[in-house]
Amino acid sequence: MKFLSATVESVLLADSPGTFVTRRVDQVTLDMAGIPGDRHYGLTRLSGAREPMYPRGTTIRNRRQISVVSAEECDQIAQQLGLNAVLPEWLGANLLLRDFPHLTQLPTGSRLLLPGGAGLVCEGENAPCRHPGEIIQALHPAHPNLMKRFVPIAQKRRGIICSIECPGTIMQGDRLRLLMEPIALLQTQLQPQMV
Repeated sequence: MKFLSATVESVLLADSPGTFVTRRVDQVTLDMAGIPGDRHYGLTRLSGAREPMYPRGTTIRNRRQISVVSAEECDQIAQQLGLNAVLPEWLGANLLLRDFPHLTQLPTGSRLLLPGGAGLVCEGENAPCRHPGEIIQALHPAHPNLMKRFVPIAQKRRGIICSIECPGTIMQGDRLRLLMEPIALLQTQLQPQMV
């Protein structure tokens, strides 16, 4: 097994009714269902457009308890859109990591281990959808077509979704370890520093 590392630059929470947009907090405490009070909290959820193999509204395991993005990938999206920044809040992210520029390539099953005891399992890429594009467009009305351009630009840069494997706390500034099996490490083009 190989460990990579990254820094938790921001911790965010989606607790405002009617929106997926998150707000920054100093820390969160996770239980097995996610972040209490967050819109994605729960052991199960109802299937939607991302799960076409089930009738819409079927109760399924919640693999989307936590959304994680990288500062470097957000910067790449912003540059491609011609903006100064794309903030993790606009993407509905719960964690913004730094020092891991290819986060979206992290293989499914990789683990994010935090010093406060929390353990997250990568459930795969968080496929881009139009909703963040709508937020970005509304905040930048002078830039045409941001909503349409967001999805293709954010492909392979939108971050990952995770489920909780072990409860604990996550704080801004935490240095986390990313655990990947050696074969997965060889199959990716990840180049961050080894720990």
